[in-house]
This record gives sequence, C-alpha cells and structure tokens, in this order.
Amino acid sequence: MATSKPKAKRPAVKAKATKPKAAARGRKPAPKRPTKAAPAASAASGATTDIESVLNERRIFAPSASFAAKAHVPSIAKHKALSKRAVENPEAFWGEMAKNVDWIKPWKKVLDWKPPFARWFDGGLLNLSANCVDRHAATWRKNKAAIVWEGEPGDERVLTYGDLLREVSRFANVLKSLGVEKGDRVAIYMPMIPELPIALLACTRIGATHSVIFGGFSAEALRDRINDAQATAVITADGGWRRGAEVALKPQVDAAISGAPSVRHVVVVKRTGTAIHMEPGRDHWWHDLVEGASPNCPPEPVESEHPLFILYTSGTTGKPKGVVHTTGGYLVQTTLTTKWVFDLKEKDVFFCTADVGWVTGHSYVVYGPLANGATVVMYEGAPKHADPARFWKIIEKHRVTIFYTAPTAIRAFMKWGAEWPRKYDLSSLRLLGTVGEPINPEAWMWYRREIGADRCPIVDTWWQTETGAIMITPLPGAVPTKPGSGTLPFPGIVPEVVTRDGDPVPAGSGGLLVIRKPWPGMLRTIHGDPERYKQQYWSQIPGTYFTGDGARCDKDGYFWIMGRVDDVINVAGHRLGTMEIESALVSHTRVAEAAVVPRPDDLKGQAVVAFVTLESGYHADPALKDELKRHVVKEIGAIARPDEIRFSDALPKTRSGKIMRRLLRDIASGKQSIGDTTTLEDLSVLAKLREEEE
Repeated sequence: MATSKPKAKRPAVKAKATKPKAAARGRKPAPKRPTKAAPAASAASGATTDIESVLNERRIFAPSASFAAKAHVPSIAKHKALSKRAVENPEAFWGEMAKNVDWIKPWKKVLDWKPPFARWFDGGLLNLSANCVDRHAATWRKNKAAIVWEGEPGDERVLTYGDLLREVSRFANVLKSLGVEKGDRVAIYMPMIPELPIALLACTRIGATHSVIFGGFSAEALRDRINDAQATAVITADGGWRRGAEVALKPQVDAAISGAPSVRHVVVVKRTGTAIHMEPGRDHWWHDLVEGASPNCPPEPVESEHPLFILYTSGTTGKPKGVVHTTGGYLVQTTLTTKWVFDLKEKDVFFCTADVGWVTGHSYVVYGPLANGATVVMYEGAPKHADPARFWKIIEKHRVTIFYTAPTAIRAFMKWGAEWPRKYDLSSLRLLGTVGEPINPEAWMWYRREIGADRCPIVDTWWQTETGAIMITPLPGAVPTKPGSGTLPFPGIVPEVVTRDGDPVPAGSGGLLVIRKPWPGMLRTIHGDPERYKQQYWSQIPGTYFTGDGARCDKDGYFWIMGRVDDVINVAGHRLGTMEIESALVSHTRVAEAAVVPRPDDLKGQAVVAFVTLESGYHADPALKDELKRHVVKEIGAIARPDEIRFSDALPKTRSGKIMRRLLRDIASGKQSIGDTTTLEDLSVLAKLREEEE
C-alpha cells in the first residue's frame, strides 16, 4: 500500500457568487433556498411546459485569470464568437475543425443532410488508427506514454506511442489472418486491460466495425448482441479482476456463442490464469497469435461514413438497440471536444474512470485522448478495492492532471469521507470533470472543495451514447460555472428546451431537451433498423432530435438537465423532475446520496418514494425520515414532499456509476424486477433492498 503523504496546501479561489461562503472545511455549506419556478405559458399559446422546475442555484464561479490566460478558448467573448460563427455557418466551422484530423483524401462536402439521415465529410478517406497512433509515433511522441495502466491487484504496464503502434499493427495482422475483413463486425468482451484499446484500434486499422460489449453482461445478453451484429469474431479474456474477485468472461462467451452461428473465431487474452475450455480450431490464445505476427500493417483507408462501431445501449429489454457511429464525423468531434472541454495540453495526464464498454470509455478513454497525443490512465477495477482511496492513490502516483468521473462516484466519495482524499497529494490536478447523469449542487461543491482544492475548474458534461461526444459543457477557461448546470452548448451544437409540440418554453421553465441541428458525432442509425432510428429519435417531436431528457434553460442561457423524462413524477397533475428532489435531499447534512422514483397512488396518481443513503456515522430512525421530508418542503415546496423514505446502505448501480432507477421503481411499486440486471456493480444491493421491503 502506498505511503500517505501530507496534503499539499490548497489555496482558496474566490468565486463570483451571491451565496455566502461555505462553512469550515469538511462541512456542507448551507443550501440556498430556491425560488419558485417561472409559471407555464398559457395553454392558449400552445406552449405549455411539460416539467415543472423548482431548483434555482445562484452560486457562480468564474474561471481564474491564470487558467484562462493559457486556455485554448480563453474568454467568454471568444466562446461567443466561436458559437456565433458555428451557428451562422456550421459547414464552414466544422470544415475548419476537421483540420485537427489527418485525412488521406479530402472530403467533397462537409454535410449532406436528408433528415433524419446525415453524411458528414462525404467523400473523404481516413483511418482512425493512424490518427490515434501512427501520426504520433512518427514524431518525438514515439517515446511518450500513451497508456498508463494499473490492474486492480496492483500490476502495471506503460505503453508508449511506439509500443502502441507495434501492438496494434501485430493484432491487426492477427485479425486478418483469421479472415476478418473490412466491413466485418468484431465483438469485444473484455476487462479494462491494455489489450482492450489495442483491439479497438486494430479493428479500425483494417476497417472492421467493432462492437464492445460490457464485461458485466450475461451470456444471454452477449448472445443477443453478437447475433444482432452478426459478428464473425469475438475477442475476450479468461477473466478480469473486480472488487477483489475474478470476473469469469470466457465461460460466458462459450455459453453465448453456442447460439451464435456467425462466430468463427474467439481470441482469448490470458489475464487471470484460471483454467478455461479452449475449443480447437475456434479458440486462440492472444499471446500465441501475436508472437509471430508482423509489426507492420499499413492502415486501411476507409470512407468518412464507414461504420466505426456499434454500441448497444444498456438496460434494454427485447431486441438490442445497436447505436451506429461512423468514422470521420465522430473522430472530428471527439478530437475537438477532448482538446477544448478538458483544455488538453501536451504534459497532461488524463484519467477517465469509465469502462470502455460504455460510450464514455470509447470517446474519452481511447479515441479522443489518443487522437490528441495525450497520456491516458486506465484502471481495471473498483474504486474501493483495498480501501476507499484507490483513485486518490492513482492520481498521486501518476501525477494525474485531469480527472473525469461520474456524479454517483462523487457521492460515494462523499459517503466514504473526505479523510481519504486528504491523505494523498492531489496537487497535480488542474481540471475536474463529471459525466453520466446530472450532478446535484452539493456533490459539485464537495468535488470542487475536497478534490479540486477550490482551484480546479469543473466541466459538467452532458451527452449520450447517441451523440457520440460532449454536447453541453463549460469550456473551462471561458465559461463561468454554476453548480449543477452543464452551462452552455459546445460551439456548433444547437439544443433547445421545448414542449411536446416542439414550441420553446419560457426561460427558467422545465421542458424537453432537443437538438435542432445535425452534428458530426451523431449516431447514423440503429443497426439493421432505420425505421426504429427514425421513430425513436426523430418522430417524438417532429423535425428535431429528441434526447429523452428533461431540462430547463435559465435567463443566462445555461442548461440544467433534469434527468430522463421517464423519471418524471406526476404528482396531482404536477410533473416534477426527480433530480431536483434528489438534490434537495442531498443538501441535508446527513445525506450522502438519494434516488427518487414514483409509485402508483390512488389519490395523486403517483407518490414520491426516496431511497436515501446516509453519510458515515449517521443512523436511520423515524425522526430523521420526518426531518428529511420537512427539509424537502423547505427547499423546494410541499408538492415535492416525499411520501415515503427508505434508508439503504447502497443503491443499485451499474459499473459505469449510474443508478438503476428502473429497479428502484419496481421495488417501490412492489413489482418483480424484469429486464437485464447483469450490469449491476453489486447484485447483493438489490437483494438487500428486496429483503428490507419484505
């Protein structure tokens, strides 16, 4: 175990705020009481709001002068100018931004838009692997660390860009030797080890389309996704490490492909050393194949619209939904957003905690950082393995400068206690980010104070599997931030908050978040089902992309994501976003985390049920339930008062850190959970909640 070092002195940064300063370090600042939501427009105008917003955060944190002076986008004036140019002439803007990418052949047209189908940089040829590896290995970066990897048991590997070029080329030749050709689909079902990004980049090198399937999915879910993609090969490992235990992967693959006739070959990385079945002629050890493979594999030119990957959205029931992303537009937007949103510099060490099985891992563990020539930290296991300080040890050890994680992880850090990060030197950090779901202001403030030492800007990013890259976010040298807000659209992105009829709602009112114009990283279709693509994303609100999220836009043009529309609670005719009630609960000094869901109610239609996890050292009792209900009433009004509060030591989450509210809705309603639960981080959490219910 690493030796603890004294914490570096943390200078305070003054914030432009109307809110009083937080209390002594380690205590929660007193929450600012929100004002009432703006009234809905009259029904006669046809612009009634769909969701009532009751949260109003007033604190504002301006970028420091020292950070802004060195930033890629150094001022709000520059941000506004970029955004204005991008809206007025999007093709000229994105054509200029595409120069961040190396093209083998230039495109003929920036955008060919036949709603809802887009072709970006049509006619252009490029190779993604060459952009992420070759162009860096041909320079002094050949000896720069590309991937710094740490396994959960403590083993480590470092791959330079020169190493990465060699390993990617060797495995690309392996794939070709197994008959994988340009346009074939390859399923990847692996732990977070260096061979995972190597496999992705090898696929892109030869023009194969990869489909990464999260290593927590069941054999049945794996089979469904392999069959939907008609994958000809599967890349996996004997197993991986998670929370101190082995996660067996190859047995799941064996069970899955017994019903997947398209699969001809399985390549297996030896990670844990556990004995597994190897089917002669079909199964191959990774190390045996690469040993004799040539390190020279010229990258295959592919069209800009060539399918890059298929990524199946989690929690699906019935037919899997494979989101298709193509090469050129996706690479342009991920490269640019990585550079501007994280203000990426040559000496940065970038640590994104996402699993590559999810889109965040695709875009901001692999493709975006490597396209920019960055050093990326990859970690295999759980954040609490050995003790709750694992991430802080990694940051101290590798001198991480940019840290990107999920709000649910931050709330877990809060629950475990500030004493853990305080044991380690986090002074290398210069920027923090959040991703995955809306972050409540209390967690945002804790993150800034305890991890960022009141000096690191926070980029609260909103985007989706379908968008491919970040869409709403601060640019840290330019945009003043408000705790809990994604702030402004990334230049070139045109979101709006509207009613069900597609009409804009008044500033400050809740509604449905849509994207009005196409963007380069957008999904192109649902694999094998273009009608489903049109119906799900472009027909809910005609003529525009419907995100499925509720949101509001304040008078400053800042966007506040209110969570999935499916998570809205209809209480006596009032449609309330669950995120705002959760935020009010977490602002209480004893609450570490909360998840709010509806249950049927004969009188009100739906009742508010809150699942609450307390800070360490506090105990549940009936009096606290009443106190929390009063606290919510005080913060956002009587309409949001929880009808029921249930205390739990933990909430059901995926390994990507998202709370599975679908399961909590089932528990609150007394239903048996249906659908896939194999992505849960800890299945015992669900079992315990069921026991408490009984």
